[in-house]
Amino acid sequence: MRIAVIGAGGVGGGFGVALARAGADVTFLARGAHLAAMREKGLRVEGGRGESHLLPTQATDDPAAIGVVDLVLFCVKLWDVETAGERIRPMVGPETAVLPLQNGIDASERLLPILGPRAVMGGVAQISATIAEPGVIRQTGTFMRMIFGELDGTRSPRAEAFLALCEKAGFDATLSPAIVTELWMKFIMLASNAGLTALTRQPIGRLRDDPDIAPYFTAAYREVIEVARARGVPLPPDVEQKMAGFNRNSPPSMMASMAIDLIRGNRIELPWLSGKVVAMGREAGVPTPTHALIYAALKPYVDGTPA
Repeated sequence: MRIAVIGAGGVGGGFGVALARAGADVTFLARGAHLAAMREKGLRVEGGRGESHLLPTQATDDPAAIGVVDLVLFCVKLWDVETAGERIRPMVGPETAVLPLQNGIDASERLLPILGPRAVMGGVAQISATIAEPGVIRQTGTFMRMIFGELDGTRSPRAEAFLALCEKAGFDATLSPAIVTELWMKFIMLASNAGLTALTRQPIGRLRDDPDIAPYFTAAYREVIEVARARGVPLPPDVEQKMAGFNRNSPPSMMASMAIDLIRGNRIELPWLSGKVVAMGREAGVPTPTHALIYAALKPYVDGTPA
């Protein structure tokens, strides 16, 4: 299977290396020092699951040089969705699947007008990883899971083929007939955890057991759950318990990528996380005070550390 990985950060790099080592023909679309390091020294993933070194690594900054592929793992930051969607057109043929693995809730929706409904799938990545240095991805903890599926719920041959490859690659993979629900399940957790770890600049292990902070996780989860229900999204009846369980079982050192970006002084995905919760809540008439506070407090950092 020919795969192009767009955005070779923690998500794209982690999954891309695993798929390449399972036998897929993987090419990374990257830029700058990260691209130069991959070309020179390969791409290395280290951390809780051990070390994997992909050498040589196929990498380029030219989408046309890759050509049409079977699958695109679309892992760019949320502010780059439309721009990157236009750039990957040379890779997308009649049977190509484009699988967004963004943190937010609307990446597939934003790609549909650009690439068409036939190309776009829905996907959820569950991995805590970031670029430690050019050419090196560092993973926190051992969990590594991908949930994906066609947006209309069908079980397509291309999805079945990708599932088999994921299983060969050795990470947890699920082909879901209800990918929209799965996207919301991640969004409930991610928007809340990202907001609170970024707001405090602390890993989850220092927050979840603090009696003054822990209730804000519950409040933040509930706000997104109520927004989802107001929009008619089917959620499991035990959704709050599932969120609490994930919180409780996350590696203590885990910080959302938005918190790491904030600490590094980089641009952050706030408008598509807590900002999106607030906007959707306003449209649906659902109060979102916790996310509103997160959004207001972090808004000065949206474009990086203020000068």
